[in-house]
Amino acid sequence: MQIGIVTDSTSDLPPQILKKYQIESIPAIVVIGGEQFRDSVDLSRKEYYQRLPDINPPPTTASPAPGTYEETYRDIFDKGADHIISIHAASDLSAIHDTAKLVSKGFGSNVTVVDSQQLSLGLGFQVLEAIKAAKKGLEIPEIIARIENIRGRLQVHAMLDTMEQLKRSGRVSWAQAGFGSFLKLKLFIELKEGQVLREGQARSRRRAINSLKDRIRSYGEIEQFAILHTNAEQDAKNILKELDLSLDEDPFIINVTTVIGTHVGVNALGFVAVLK
Repeated sequence: MQIGIVTDSTSDLPPQILKKYQIESIPAIVVIGGEQFRDSVDLSRKEYYQRLPDINPPPTTASPAPGTYEETYRDIFDKGADHIISIHAASDLSAIHDTAKLVSKGFGSNVTVVDSQQLSLGLGFQVLEAIKAAKKGLEIPEIIARIENIRGRLQVHAMLDTMEQLKRSGRVSWAQAGFGSFLKLKLFIELKEGQVLREGQARSRRRAINSLKDRIRSYGEIEQFAILHTNAEQDAKNILKELDLSLDEDPFIINVTTVIGTHVGVNALGFVAVLK
């Protein structure tokens, strides 16, 4: 059986990886001043983050139009696929999954839509596991089991340099309630089972970065790893260099998708670790 794999741009998989594995990635949407921009297509991440703090009214994000999914699915089937596994951003945080689910009904049982319960490489590593399993000839239930296995071994954490964007986005209820208390602090968050959880805070960026490194070191053996940032590339590179991790595969350094950055703000740092 030939299986096609589809995801969306919030997976943060680099273009060369998408091309290598023939993964189709549907761009999510950022809305600025009423105009829609396709994530990673119409927007440069670096330039967007330079502008983000000054954009007023604040940008918003949206799911791609249903027709984009339909066109993508039809194209994959036209190329000979027997089935599609479509893996998307956490449904509690984005409408992307629900739109894919709606469109999939038009293809009967030939499209399986998966809620990754994650974002960025938390989603991306699940997509990579799916395509590798598909290329080995595994059946659909076995591929889904592989996806769920890697999801259960994920650790996804971040440090926000500012709470401003999270408050403006309105996506996280506790960010609204606690904004005044955390305004001048560096806030730690975890993404788990589709929920953004508040973990603590630090009084300076230096202390926050040290806390991130200590957490990563505490895990022991790590199978796959990615450092995430929003226009904080040098800090990301320094963290990776200081950790000196022993990994089976090269780690990623990712300036994260504009769709995520719209909500977490600039100068954020984080990581995704797949534990052994």
